[in-house]
Amino acid sequence: EVQLQASGGGLVQAGGSLRLSCAASGFSFDDYAIGWFRQAPGKEREGVSAISSRDESTYYADSVKGRFTISSDNAKNTVYLQMNSLKPEDTAVYYCAAVSQLGGITIALFDHYGMDYWGKGTQVTVSS
Repeated sequence: EVQLQASGGGLVQAGGSLRLSCAASGFSFDDYAIGWFRQAPGKEREGVSAISSRDESTYYADSVKGRFTISSDNAKNTVYLQMNSLKPEDTAVYYCAAVSQLGGITIALFDHYGMDYWGKGTQVTVSS
């Protein structure tokens, strides 16, 4: 059974930090790029960040560059999103998702691809 288990969300004050985890199982971790989307109430879903487990190339939305860092632990089949200097506008439900790299993808265009797998979301709330 394919699973993407997201965790690590919570309530934090502006300027604080959180680390999200996405534990993958049921598929070949090395064959997929894994990343994060978020959706705030009343807003469209947006891509946040992604990483290729093959070459560790990364993608970041402009809104999070310099504040968020994505990393991958291939031994644990887990992707992490370290979120620092959080802002109230980062408040959203964060979802991890995976897309196959077997056909060749450009990580910078991660949020343009149709995802193969989605995890359940984890709520991040940043208070001002």
